[in-house]
Amino acid sequence: MSIDVSRAADITTAALDYRAMRQDMISSNIANADTPFYKPRDIRFEDALREKKAELLKDDSKQLQMASTDAKHLKPNAAQNAQLPSLYFRDGHMARNDGNSVDIDVETTEMSKNSIMFNALIQAKKRDGLIFRSVIEASQKVN
Repeated sequence: MSIDVSRAADITTAALDYRAMRQDMISSNIANADTPFYKPRDIRFEDALREKKAELLKDDSKQLQMASTDAKHLKPNAAQNAQLPSLYFRDGHMARNDGNSVDIDVETTEMSKNSIMFNALIQAKKRDGLIFRSVIEASQKVN
């Protein structure tokens, strides 16, 4: 049996997973800085988080509703794997003579930003846990 601390707990868990995936991707880019013809990769997951939030909070305001004039009409299906982050190649950097376009400055900056966001999410999860714990402890004192 699992207890939901808050509806946002699932969103922060998904965001942590995506941030960890992004950290791995950035680390891979740095590791391949000397690999000929390597193009830096990144993960775009903001849209996936937005969809996850809408699903959890029952907010489908951005979703176009399909009109149905008969009960026998097929119901629309949700997009398959809509909540997965999308992988893309970063563009706009000058490639070196060997075709590699990894910019260490960009990668370390992105890694720092990602680490800050990851740590902020960890702190948010800890705070939610502390609130839940204080409620349990307060209820135990009443008995």
